Amino acid sequence: MKPTDTQNPDYYHKVVDCQWGCPAHTDVPEYIRLIAQGRFSDAYMVNRESNVFPGILGRVCDRPCEPACRRSRIDEKPVAICRLKRVAADHRDDITERLPTIPKHHNGKRIALVGAGPASLTVCNDLLPLGYQCTLFEKLGKTGGLMRSNIPAFRLPQKVLDEEIEYILRMGVDLRLNTPVDSMKSLLDQGYDAIFVGSGAPRGKELDIPGRSEGDASIHIGIDWLESVAFGHTKEIGKKVLIIGVGNTAMDCCRTSLRLGADDVKVMARKPRQFFKASDWELEDAEEEQVEIVINRSPKEFVVRDGQLQGMIFEIMEYDISDGRITDSRVTGEEFLEADDVILAIGQETAFPWIERDLGIEFNQWDEPDCDRSTYQSTLPGVFFGGDAAFGPENIIWAVEHGHQAAISIHKHCHGEDINARLPQTMNLGSRKMGIHEWSYSNYFDPAARRKMEHVPLTERFRELNTEVELGFTAEQTACEVERCLNCDVQTVFTDSLCIECDACIDICPTQCLTITANGEQEAVEACLTAPRQEPEQPLFISDQLKQTGRIMVKDENVCVHCGLCAERCPTAAWDMQKSTLRIPYARDHDAKPVAKAKVGS
Repeated sequence: MKPTDTQNPDYYHKVVDCQWGCPAHTDVPEYIRLIAQGRFSDAYMVNRESNVFPGILGRVCDRPCEPACRRSRIDEKPVAICRLKRVAADHRDDITERLPTIPKHHNGKRIALVGAGPASLTVCNDLLPLGYQCTLFEKLGKTGGLMRSNIPAFRLPQKVLDEEIEYILRMGVDLRLNTPVDSMKSLLDQGYDAIFVGSGAPRGKELDIPGRSEGDASIHIGIDWLESVAFGHTKEIGKKVLIIGVGNTAMDCCRTSLRLGADDVKVMARKPRQFFKASDWELEDAEEEQVEIVINRSPKEFVVRDGQLQGMIFEIMEYDISDGRITDSRVTGEEFLEADDVILAIGQETAFPWIERDLGIEFNQWDEPDCDRSTYQSTLPGVFFGGDAAFGPENIIWAVEHGHQAAISIHKHCHGEDINARLPQTMNLGSRKMGIHEWSYSNYFDPAARRKMEHVPLTERFRELNTEVELGFTAEQTACEVERCLNCDVQTVFTDSLCIECDACIDICPTQCLTITANGEQEAVEACLTAPRQEPEQPLFISDQLKQTGRIMVKDENVCVHCGLCAERCPTAAWDMQKSTLRIPYARDHDAKPVAKAKVGS
């Protein structure tokens, strides 16, 4: 096998599974260590560097980092990464003075942004410190996009939302509330240097079955209904409510229904539980509040009598499942369920009726803009898309990453540079050795189980629509949870020229992740590993030939718990524990030189 190229930043990046799994590549282990030291403001700023909204995402992130967490391979439960993010946000000091400085004079470039959601706000966050004038058009009376209109206040308090958005608005955004953009052509004619569209996926999918039009008054589109509740237009609902769909929007709809007066709420799922789109914790919270989740029910008909919705008829489904996939399905019967109201939460899709189709912006078969997944530029130069508006519904953290990348493209476009020429990510390594057996991080393995988040008691959480259900971690819970992190970013760095093949590291390794063996084909090397390989997706570290015998050092990164015992035991310092810091280029790092003004479409 060839020696591992540790000069490639991706190698050590992939070892930090949580950071690799995060779309914005937040330095998770670093901010957890800062929390452990009580440095909440520093932890918050590490978060904000990449994810922009730590307090918001500490409550409502979809947590792609947690399924990737190495801790779950040891005791089945990942570190509570998201909730620790909230700890930093809730306990930080005033960080206003630590925000980017805005230049006194603009650079002459004007950017129009459509929709005041997370993607557009991230673009503003990255471009305003570079001197850009950012004009933000929002059709609603408040900013935030889906963060405000579709996420209930009992999950995301408006105070948290307002505070983190205000950090960006105070940088000098020209905010135009209650100002929908109804013509892209008109916007183009205003001479902006670039346009960013972050208008989300504002159209909820319909359910076109018999009875839909007759029962319209009591049948609601989930995202529209949540928006109506958020802005105080809807304040009640019937006693019996059916939610169609089982994604995260459905979970918000069913829990909101309970707070508006419903006492019998059922979520109707067409498939078995393993195919649900909702996050596990969303399902758990709904079921804790006595929401019933009914599986294998396919909607067939809305039952309406004398203009009044009576309920729905469902087909009872049965499925054949093989290797995690449905191979066949059949209808085994029918069932009628009563309902005063039905909420449709079966998905969202983009909608661009305001973009004329003769401008050079091409759309695909799903009416999504044909834009590049690296630069976020559409087929009309100077017009960019991000968030749900770009590729359909994803989540907030993806919208943030879209915003970062689009900001780079806009910056380069406005200065006449190739928007495809991006700076690479780089990796810095720094030793954490403080003494013979002392490291500047906690390498003690804590066997404690994941801490459980405390909630407001059921008897109290329905009194007010905006009562936040999750209480946050206590100091004791935080102190315990931070120690569960395995510090995967503190890498075991090997120098083959120093190794004397004494096997001391192999003897002391508690997880048997190290092997010294003859080199050969991958299959032969894997057959010699001290511990069987469990995760082929996690690369093996392969050293160069060792000078004593010509054998190689092999390390299974998947098994390692970064305890540092190999480095402590090694008599020649061939092993060292070094913190890997991923350097992510943002718009500010692309030193664009002013040139002749590049207009939209040029």
